[in-house]
Amino acid sequence: MAEARQTRIRYLIITLLFVISCFSFADRSALSQAVSAMPRNLDLSKHMGSLLFAFGVAYALGQLPSGGLLDRFGSKRVYGTAIIGWSVCAFLIAFAGYLAASAAFTGVFVLRVLSGLFQSPVFPGNGRIVAAWFPASERGRASAIFNSSQYFALPIFAPIFGWLIHAWGWRSCFWFLGALGCLLTVVWFTSIYGVKEHPRISRAEIEFIERGGGLVNTDSAASVKKNTLTWATVKMLLSYRMLVGVYLGQYCITTLTWFFLTWFPLYLAQARHMSVLKVGFAAAVPGLCGGVGGILGGIISDRLLRSGYSLSFARKLPIMAGMALAMTIIACNYTASQSLMIVFMSLSFFGKGIGALGWTVISDASPKGMIGINGALFNLFGNTAGIITPLVIGPIVEKTHSYNGALVFVACTAFCAILSYGLVVGEIRRLDLGQSAT
Repeated sequence: MAEARQTRIRYLIITLLFVISCFSFADRSALSQAVSAMPRNLDLSKHMGSLLFAFGVAYALGQLPSGGLLDRFGSKRVYGTAIIGWSVCAFLIAFAGYLAASAAFTGVFVLRVLSGLFQSPVFPGNGRIVAAWFPASERGRASAIFNSSQYFALPIFAPIFGWLIHAWGWRSCFWFLGALGCLLTVVWFTSIYGVKEHPRISRAEIEFIERGGGLVNTDSAASVKKNTLTWATVKMLLSYRMLVGVYLGQYCITTLTWFFLTWFPLYLAQARHMSVLKVGFAAAVPGLCGGVGGILGGIISDRLLRSGYSLSFARKLPIMAGMALAMTIIACNYTASQSLMIVFMSLSFFGKGIGALGWTVISDASPKGMIGINGALFNLFGNTAGIITPLVIGPIVEKTHSYNGALVFVACTAFCAILSYGLVVGEIRRLDLGQSAT
């Protein structure tokens, strides 16, 4: 272990979390982009609501078990196994085209359920690793970086998918995801360690992280791994008003994420009549704006904290201001211009990015030893949006033959996020088991 200087291994760790998270979101959005290029005999487009619902339900239901597994067995093993699992599922979807239509739907449905379960440890694992590897003064930026993957995933992967589908057919994007997953699995298992066990970290960096509030023993082999997956633990976490407010806020914020990842490409194709190739590039602009906003939100929050503002103010201000800007999505209903539509979508997702600091709050507030289960409960509430959003937007589009009502629904959930952080959350602080619930 190098002692003469402070290393910066934590930056390597957050870079890898960002890349893996982008890969996860790319897998979630690939089917939405590929479905329009599938042959008519498959006709999966009319079942997209069901397929998105299947993934959302599995992803949400997998949160609590994945959080308990992360706390029990550590991030490296659980998260790494998950990468292998969803990569195999993506690879197998490519073979659905060789089946009859009914069998193809059943096969894809089952694979999306399995993929949702395998991806459930991603964000609880990210939050857990950031809490261990980063001091509080850098946690906002670190969390914003991995969280910005939801915005950068489409700009990075949508043009790739569009080109692959155009040049090689719809199956090629799933083969690509499977191959990329194999590569990232190798990188994961050779790069991720507990803070004190990393072979290239210096003592100075360990001390810097620990002095700043980093939970450096979280994934240590010597630490005692408790079973946090109990109803008593869940009931205890739900007894804190602050956490309930954060959970509800995350549900509202995640509704915007699910619209962007799953319905936005369909909106561009069906409501704005764009080709498959144009959808890939048009989706990139709002995605990039969301990514920039996500990183900027973390920088603003950390700077407010270092300037002497309270933790509550430093986290809440970007969240509430960002959600207010996200409501500009409703302006898309009042313009026929493709360019103006992209401008309003970009403003909306820029604001959503600024406000997406929920994982930072979880890293700040989780009781020690319960980051995995608290992050999982937080993500369970958030990704209930993955279940509800298709059930709301699907019927709206089907009955009205328009996306106008869907955009109003998304704007209203952004406003509800403001109310949750403004009226419910209260003071943001690190909880311990001896504190009373208020």
